[in-house]
Amino acid sequence: MIQVLLQMAAIIACGVAWRWLAPGGQSADVTRTALTGLVFYLLLPALVLLVLWQAPIGSDALLIALAAAIGVLVSLIVMRGLCNVCRLDAGTRGAVMLAAAFPNATYLGLPVLEATFGAPGRSVAIQYDLFACTPLLLTLGVWLAARYGDRPEMKMTWSGLLKVPALWAAALALALNLARVPLPTGLGDWLQSLANGVVPLMLISLGLSLHIRRDHLHELRAIVPVLGVKLVLMPLVVWSVTIMLGMQGMVQQAVVLEAAMPSMVLGVVLCDRYGLNSTVYAATVTATTALSFLTLGLWYGLV
Repeated sequence: MIQVLLQMAAIIACGVAWRWLAPGGQSADVTRTALTGLVFYLLLPALVLLVLWQAPIGSDALLIALAAAIGVLVSLIVMRGLCNVCRLDAGTRGAVMLAAAFPNATYLGLPVLEATFGAPGRSVAIQYDLFACTPLLLTLGVWLAARYGDRPEMKMTWSGLLKVPALWAAALALALNLARVPLPTGLGDWLQSLANGVVPLMLISLGLSLHIRRDHLHELRAIVPVLGVKLVLMPLVVWSVTIMLGMQGMVQQAVVLEAAMPSMVLGVVLCDRYGLNSTVYAATVTATTALSFLTLGLWYGLV
C-alpha cells in the first residue's frame, strides 16, 4: 500500500507543479477543466463500460452500494450536528456537509484500488461510486446545496442524473452483462485504450485542484471537524456495516478504503453553482487529500 500511495502522490505532484509553473502560460484551472471534461465525457464512460460489461455482477454489488449509502448518510447527519455546535453560517455549513459525506471515490479511489487489488478493485470502485455516491450526490447533495446556498433561484432537478455519461455507460454495461452478450475483442481493445488514460489524467487533475491560500487558515474551525468525519468516522461506519453484512476479503478492504478517501474534488462545482463557501470546500479537499496518504495506509492495515 505504501508503494501504491507513493506512486499516486508522485503523479498528483505533477498536477501541483503545473499549478505553480503554468507551462506555456496555461493556468491550472483551464487545464484542469479540459482534463476533467475529457475524462468525464469520454474516458471514464469507456472504462465503466469495459469493467461492468465483464465484471461478475451479484449480491456484492447491492452490498457495496448499501454500505456506501449508509456511510454517506451517517456522515451527513453527524456533520450537521457538528455544524450546530460550531455555529457555522449557512454557506459554510452546506460546504462542509458535502465535503464530509462524499468521498473522492473515482478520481483517487479508483486509481488506488486498481493499483492495490487489480481489476477486481477497479470494479468495486466503480460500483461504489456509480451505484451509491453519484446518485446521492446528484439528488440529496444537490438538494442540500440548494437549501444552504445563497441562490434560491437554483432548484434541484432529477435531470442531473441523466447528464452523467458514466451512469448511461453503467446501465448499458449491466444490460449487456446480464444478457450474457460477449464483449467483442476489437471493441474491448478500443475501450481499453481509452480507459488507460483515466488514472493518470484523474490524478493530475486532482493535483491541479490542490492549493493552500492564507485565507484558508482562518477557516480551521470549519475544516477540522470534516477531517475527523471524513477520514475516521466514515470508514469506521462503513467497516462496521461490512461486518454486519458479512462482507470479507478484498471486497471488504476495497469498500472501507473507498470510504476513507478524501473529500470529492467535483463538489466545488456545486459550491460555486449554488453559492456555498467554495473557499472552505477547496481547503477541505486539500487538507483531507494530504492527510489521506497517512490514514489510507492505516485503514488498509486495520482491515
